[in-house]
Amino acid sequence: MNMIRKFRNGLLMAGAMLAACATFAHAHQQEAVPASGANPLAGKVRAANSRFLDAKVATDEGYTPIPCASGITGGAMGIHYVNGQYLKDDKIDIARPEAVMYEPMADGTLKLVAVEYITAKGPASLDGQLFNFNSAPNRYGLGEFYELHVWAWKGNPTGIFADMNPKVSCEHAAAPSQ
Repeated sequence: MNMIRKFRNGLLMAGAMLAACATFAHAHQQEAVPASGANPLAGKVRAANSRFLDAKVATDEGYTPIPCASGITGGAMGIHYVNGQYLKDDKIDIARPEAVMYEPMADGTLKLVAVEYITAKGPASLDGQLFNFNSAPNRYGLGEFYELHVWAWKGNPTGIFADMNPKVSCEHAAAPSQ
């Protein structure tokens, strides 16, 4: 029971960390890359993670959903499905993102839009792309960490590696159950 509680608390903390990334969106964004521009890393991420087009695959692989994250100035990241084991191991593996991000659609389905890689070890990079650094102390109460969003399935006018996507909405997210 204690182990389950610790795991649940760890997932909640990870969820809070991911959701709070919204407030850092403008301060930590990479230079905008045109949504129409091809990016080799985005192509590799799509190839390695297209299995997540079906959200059931994410849950079958140990990912747990956390509430939809909207930006304070508009846009959103979507619903993060977080893998607690991958968060703990600090490894960067293109085929094992720490979070898989879905946009909730009006018909109740989830559309894969991006993945997020997170590590406490850094400076971190994936295929030459540097992660965004979040220093400590921070509003999450966590130590320093590095994160990289890759908008591989939905164009992002603010950049392929930006935190928020103005084309994503949480409008159709189900209210969290109590």
